[in-house]
Amino acid sequence: MSTTKKAKPNRCAVATGSASVHWSSASDQWATPPDFFRAIATEFGPFDLDACASVENAKCDRFFGIADNGLVQPWAGRVWMNPPYGRTIGLWMRKAWEESQRGAIVVCLVPARTDTAWWHDYAAKGTVRFIRGRLKFAGHHKDAPFPSALVIFNSQNEKISHAEKPI
Repeated sequence: MSTTKKAKPNRCAVATGSASVHWSSASDQWATPPDFFRAIATEFGPFDLDACASVENAKCDRFFGIADNGLVQPWAGRVWMNPPYGRTIGLWMRKAWEESQRGAIVVCLVPARTDTAWWHDYAAKGTVRFIRGRLKFAGHHKDAPFPSALVIFNSQNEKISHAEKPI
C-alpha cells in the first residue's frame, strides 16, 4: 500500500503551516480547522489515518494524498475524513461507509447537504451531528458559506450515543 507519511513524531498532529486552499468556489478542498480537529480527536481519536489530505493539511502521520487515491486503498482503525466537497464527495462517502462495514471507524467532516443523493444514500446511514454555526476553515478569513456536519460510521453501524451532544 502506498501511503504518504509525514515526518512528525505524534500520531495525529495538527498542521501548523498555512493551508494551500484559498477562499474560492474554484476549489473543492476545505482544510479542517485545527481547533475543531483537536476537539474531535479528543473525543474519537487518536486517529490512525487521514483519508483525504495533502502534506500541507494532513491531520495524521499516515494519510492518503491525491497520488495515493484513498478511494482505492484499504482503510483500517480510526479514520479521519474531510473529503473534497465537489462532485466526488458521494464516492468518498460511499468509501467511508464501505470501510466501516469492514471494521474501520470513520469520522467524516462534510457539508450538511441534506438535499443530495450522497447524503441520503450514505450520510443517513451513520450517526449525524450537525455543527452549530459555520466553521472557519483553515486558510480562510471568513466563515464557510455552508453548514457542516460530522458523520460517524462504525463497524457495527450502530448510532454512537455520545454523538448527540452539540459541537
